Amino acid sequence: MSPSQHNDFVTSAEQLQSRERRAQRNAVVELVKIAPVAEELSQRFAAAGHRLYLVGGSVRDALLGRLGTDLDFTTDARPEQVRDLLTGWAETIWDTGIQFGTLGAYRHGTTVEITTFRADTYDRVGRNPDVAFGDTIEGDLVRRDFTVNAMAIELPSRSFIDLHGGMADLVNRRLDTPAAPEDSFADDPLRMLRAARFVSQLGFTAADRVVEAMTDMATEIARITAERVQVELSKLLCGEFPRSGIELLVETGLADHVLPEVPAMKLEIDEHHQHKDVYRHSLTVLDQAIDLERSADPAGEPDLVLRLAALLHDIGKPATRRFESGGGVSFHHHEVVGAKMVRKRLRALRYPKDVIGQVADLVFLHLRFHGYSDGQWTDSAVRRYVNDAGPLLPRLHKLVRADCTTRNKRKAAALQRAYDDLEERIARIAEAEDLAKVRPDLDGNEIMRLLGVEPGPVVGQAWKHLKELRLDRGPMSHDEAVEELFRWAREQGIDIS
Repeated sequence: MSPSQHNDFVTSAEQLQSRERRAQRNAVVELVKIAPVAEELSQRFAAAGHRLYLVGGSVRDALLGRLGTDLDFTTDARPEQVRDLLTGWAETIWDTGIQFGTLGAYRHGTTVEITTFRADTYDRVGRNPDVAFGDTIEGDLVRRDFTVNAMAIELPSRSFIDLHGGMADLVNRRLDTPAAPEDSFADDPLRMLRAARFVSQLGFTAADRVVEAMTDMATEIARITAERVQVELSKLLCGEFPRSGIELLVETGLADHVLPEVPAMKLEIDEHHQHKDVYRHSLTVLDQAIDLERSADPAGEPDLVLRLAALLHDIGKPATRRFESGGGVSFHHHEVVGAKMVRKRLRALRYPKDVIGQVADLVFLHLRFHGYSDGQWTDSAVRRYVNDAGPLLPRLHKLVRADCTTRNKRKAAALQRAYDDLEERIARIAEAEDLAKVRPDLDGNEIMRLLGVEPGPVVGQAWKHLKELRLDRGPMSHDEAVEELFRWAREQGIDIS
């Protein structure tokens, strides 16, 4: 090693040590914020002859300077002993996880979970372990998923414990496992999805050996229930860097098993039929939708529905791709096919019905605007756009704008101007007509009275006809609406004499 290389090495080492010390100071500062609860709890355990450690994600977040009010602890006390120690101290106690050694409690605005040291074993068929309680913090930490989650702070002394290089990995923003990743993922394949989720949430890069193990063991994810996959996928998409998490899933082949429609968008592009890489385009749309989401509400919660729609809006393209004469490529009706595919995939992942419906509707509607940009819409068409979008309209605005990824600056500017114009027209018509409440000019009760009919299909058909007129023509006077109702009734052969 040359003198200059040696100096660089020393400088780099000093910088790393400085960052580690700074991170540890952050942890102490964060602990001071919640000191009353942690201090009281640790004193109770110490007085009873037990050890207590802040552990896992709580330590990681404290080191990152973002510790919340949900704290994780581990202890050598057995579950029943933990319950006794919490009784009389906590405002609320719950023991739904006591069979796994975990009890929860609430005090002074802070939620704590306390788990007895674990020394579990896995049959490597399912993912639920044979629960066994351990006796040491060392044995508990080595079984944890990632090194950045395998650090602890002993209380009340606040001694820092890092047996697996978690601090160095945190400083270097690296995601690695305490044990060999093959063993960790064989014990619990869900940890592979958690790796992608932490890449998204923390902005870390997975270690090479972690990526290699995820790639080799991707098929093991079949051991995990759809519900657990959905939870991790949702957390990934709601992270700070979801694109990185999705790219890791695709790179390792995990996406082929949990969200196969996404890697399927990596269409081959030959020299005669040029078109966008739909996969890369969709990731860009996801990025741009998140930018719009954050600019609209910087302090708001991540919008899972918008992010799912942005990622999946073009999943119908592979099934609808057609090569045209002259070298063109078309994807006719891919929004219709895509909406059906979205419903099928999200159902398989056990998403709630309202989420499935909203994402599918956004995918179905995302191309509608291009009819506006190609030519002038009537007021009727604008009303229908608003009516069909309903409460999804703000999300649809963001999705359509995000879907513009062309590098042609003139074309991009023209599309944005066209959408600006559409939003302005929507605002003008809405102000005049209250588009958010587009309904027929006669309600069901009045329809029954005027036609002399009982509740039934005729009332619904008449109501729908009047709503279509309302969308086409805008508001009508009461007399006009009655006249149109009678005209419709005569055409249907309904006796209104």
